[in-house]
Amino acid sequence: MEDDRVWAFEESLWTGDAQHYRESIDESALMVVPQPPFVLESAAAVEAVSQTPRWESVSFADGRIVRPQEGLIVIAYRVEAAKGDERYVAHCTSTYRRVEHEVWRVVQHQQTPPLTADARATSS
Repeated sequence: MEDDRVWAFEESLWTGDAQHYRESIDESALMVVPQPPFVLESAAAVEAVSQTPRWESVSFADGRIVRPQEGLIVIAYRVEAAKGDERYVAHCTSTYRRVEHEVWRVVQHQQTPPLTADARATSS
């Protein structure tokens, strides 16, 4: 999958409907999100995220793509998402696995909102 298609696919996961999300997430996916229960797997990951409202717009910065082996793509980026007056910023990773020619599924996704100075100070 070419870089432009990778970013378009990732954007579709933020803005697409629940059905698109269910079709794009592998049944063995693992996710880490910044709200309880924090760690999700398989059907629970698909169900939890497919029930959340979709973002109206997203933009990516600091994007990186690596292909450690044939049929595996790992990306990292900073996202800014918006829906009405609501804004969301996080650093994310996603891993895609090719399941057949031109068909890719997300097997891993993680989101880390920016840490505040207070959060770093209390964790020391």
